[in-house]
Amino acid sequence: MARAWHWPNFSVPELACRCAGRFCRGAYWHDPLFLDRLQALREAVGEPLILASAHRCPQWNAAVGGAPFSQHKRIAVDVLLQGHDRQALFGLAQQAGFTGIGLARNFLHMDRRTRKAIWYYQGSEAEWQT
Repeated sequence: MARAWHWPNFSVPELACRCAGRFCRGAYWHDPLFLDRLQALREAVGEPLILASAHRCPQWNAAVGGAPFSQHKRIAVDVLLQGHDRQALFGLAQQAGFTGIGLARNFLHMDRRTRKAIWYYQGSEAEWQT
C-alpha cells in the first residue's frame, strides 16, 4: 500500500536529483522527519520556498562542485533567498529543527546533520551582518 504524501508544498521531483538523467533517473532520498521540518518551515514563513537544490546523486554532486561529504547526497535543501528576509528565514530554520545551516549570498542551505553546524559560504558573511 502506498503511503500518503504529507507535505503539500513540496513534491518528489522538486526534492530529487536534478542531473536530468546524466547520472541517475531522479534519485530521491526520502526522510519523513526532514520533510516534516521543511513543511513546518514553509508554514511558518507563509510564502513559497523555492529550492535551488535538494538531493544530489554522487556524480551530480561532484559535477556541481559539492563537498565530497555533502549532506545533499542524502537530503538537504538550498532555499533561494529572493523575496525573503534572510535573518527571519535563518531564525525560522533553526526553530524548525535544522541542524546544518549554511549562509550564502543567494540561498540558505539546510540539513539535519548529527552535530549542529552553522557556516558562511565564501564571500557571503557581509550579506548576513546587516
